Amino acid sequence: MYPTPTLATRFARNTRVMRGDQPLSEDQMRAAAPSIFAEGKHASRSERYTYIPTIDVLRGLRKEGFEPFMVAQGASRVEGKAEFTKHMIRMRHAGQVQTRPEANEIILINSHDGASSYQMLAGMFRFVCCNGLVVGEVVEDIRIPHKGNIQGEVIEGAFRVLDEFEAVNEHTEAMKALQLQPPEEIAFATAALALRFGERGVEETGGHKPAPVTAEQLIEARRPEDIGHSLWTTFQRVQENVIRGGQPGRSAQGRRLQTRPVGSIDRGVSLNRALWMLAEEMRKLKG
Repeated sequence: MYPTPTLATRFARNTRVMRGDQPLSEDQMRAAAPSIFAEGKHASRSERYTYIPTIDVLRGLRKEGFEPFMVAQGASRVEGKAEFTKHMIRMRHAGQVQTRPEANEIILINSHDGASSYQMLAGMFRFVCCNGLVVGEVVEDIRIPHKGNIQGEVIEGAFRVLDEFEAVNEHTEAMKALQLQPPEEIAFATAALALRFGERGVEETGGHKPAPVTAEQLIEARRPEDIGHSLWTTFQRVQENVIRGGQPGRSAQGRRLQTRPVGSIDRGVSLNRALWMLAEEMRKLKG
């Protein structure tokens, strides 16, 4: 596990992240994600926008047994918005006994500049690689606009997500039990490659720019615990290589490079969810 706490300023080019193996204190969170503590809404918001700082909501959640283990904050290119920009908190509930290699986490996303409502998502943290997953369509997203009883609705939403973790755990165990053949692993990685690099495709003579790495590279294991041919281990290897980057490759012009980590909270969440849904589709096809 990470030492307590870890500030990963290189997690992504424009994102600061802190994660600990014990619940984070408010001082620790403030160091990485000061917008959690914003003292007001951005000037662009109207009077109808109900301002409740994320820290007040988090304090309410803590009283209900939810503790933060990770915070992240994106950067803003707009002058004056850095103190209000999008942030993410990953929490665990004290009532969840962790006897598995993964911990169920509830993901809270918010901003005070109008870029995001309060969002609640289901997540999972894998201890061996310190990787945070985002569950796909197993659990319905909860979105709470900035109006009305925000704190009460967020707490209710957190418990609703918590209730769905039994289904998440069932899907996870099914992936662990399902073995893939080598061509199926390559097919999974090829689809993941398109998810990660497909958006960069620029029409050239005869097609698109090639991805900087291969499908074979995406299924490479970074540690002995990830070696195996189950759908779960294949998914974990691909997810880490896609999200964290750091793999050697070549640009369209043939220049040597290393793939970059995913560079924003939104992109990280959407890509993580897409990879989970890809794994679910593979599970259905194999089932």
